Amino acid sequence: MNRPRSSHGLLDPLLRFLFAALTLLLLNGCSSVAYYSQLASGQMHLLRARTPVAQVVADPSRDPTLRAHLAQSQRARSFASQHLHLPDNNSYRLYVDIGRPYVVWNVFATPEFSLSPQTHCFPIAGCVAYRGYYSQGAARGEAALQRQKGMDVAIGGVEAYSTLGWFDDPIISSMMHWGDERLATLIFHELAHQRFYVKDDTEFNESFATFVEQEGTRQWRAYRGLPPQDNADVRQRDQFIQLLLDARKRLEQLYAQPLSAEQMRQRKAQEFEVLRRDYRQLRDREWAGSKRYDAWINAPLNNARLLPFGLYDQWVPAFAALFKEVNGDWPAFFLAVEKLGRLPAEQRKADLLRLQSALSAKPAPTPDL
Repeated sequence: MNRPRSSHGLLDPLLRFLFAALTLLLLNGCSSVAYYSQLASGQMHLLRARTPVAQVVADPSRDPTLRAHLAQSQRARSFASQHLHLPDNNSYRLYVDIGRPYVVWNVFATPEFSLSPQTHCFPIAGCVAYRGYYSQGAARGEAALQRQKGMDVAIGGVEAYSTLGWFDDPIISSMMHWGDERLATLIFHELAHQRFYVKDDTEFNESFATFVEQEGTRQWRAYRGLPPQDNADVRQRDQFIQLLLDARKRLEQLYAQPLSAEQMRQRKAQEFEVLRRDYRQLRDREWAGSKRYDAWINAPLNNARLLPFGLYDQWVPAFAALFKEVNGDWPAFFLAVEKLGRLPAEQRKADLLRLQSALSAKPAPTPDL
C-alpha cells in the first residue's frame, strides 16, 4: 500500500501540466480564458491544501468528530482496494477543508424541446453533459446566459469528483455532510472512475460508478456485520428514479412529434404535471406520506433537471446483470466492463440493453462475500 505523501513536491509538475492543458484548450478554441482559468485555479487550490488523513487523525488539536469520521473513512478506503479491487493509491488518503457545501457546481443545459444535453469536451475526460464551476456565483451566471438562449437549465452541487488518476484526489469536506456511510459510497464511486473510464460516454461511466457504489456499500455493510440498508429507503429511491425515467421517455416521445412550439410547450407542461401527480399518488399510497422528495418535485421542473438521473442510473441494472454473470467476482467484472468499454458506441449500447433485458427476465440473488 502506498504511503500518503505531502503534495508540495508535486506542485511544479502539476503546474506545468495544468498550464499545458489550459494552453491546449485555448488554442483549440474550446471556450473562454476565464472558464479554463477557474478550472485550473480551483484544482490547484485543492492540490495545495491537501493534508494526509493520518496527520489530521493524529492531531489532538483538530475537531474530534472530524478525526473520527476520517479514521472511519480510511477503513472504507482500505476495504475499497482490498475487497472491491479498486485502485490502491494515495487518493482519499488526503484531506482538504474547502469551507463550502460543494466542491463544484455543474450546469446542465438542454434545448427547450429535447433531452439531449449540451456537451462540453475536454482533452482528458472527453465530452461530458455538463460544465463545472468552482464558484456557485459563476455557475449561476452561466445558467443565466443559457436561459437567455432559450435553453432549459439546471444547477447541481457536486460533493466530489475524480481526476481519473491524474492526481491523488483528496477527501473533501463537502463529502462529509451525510455521515460515514455516505462518505464511503462517494469513495467507492470516485475510485470506480479511476478504475475505468470511457471518453465521451457519460451514461456508461456514471452508471458503472453508481453500480460499484451501490454494490460496494452493500458489501461494506456486510463486512462490518451490519444489516442491509433499510429496504423502504432503497425502494423509495428506486421508485422515485423510475418515475423520472418514465417521464423522460414520455417527453422524448412528445418531442419527436410534429407539433408547433406553442402546442409542444403546453404538452410539455402537462407531462411535468403528470409526473407530479404520479409522485403524489406513489408517496401517499406506498410511502405512508413520506415527504422525502417533496422539495425536489415541487421546485420548477424542466428537461435539464431530469438529465442527471438518466446519466447516473440508465445502465445500473445492466452492470448488475454483468456482475451476476461473473458470479460477483470483482476482477472478472472489471475485465468484462473494460471489454464493453472498448466496443464501438452502438455495439456497447446494444450489449448493455441485452444485459438489462436479461436481468429483467431472470433475476438472481446477489452473491455473498
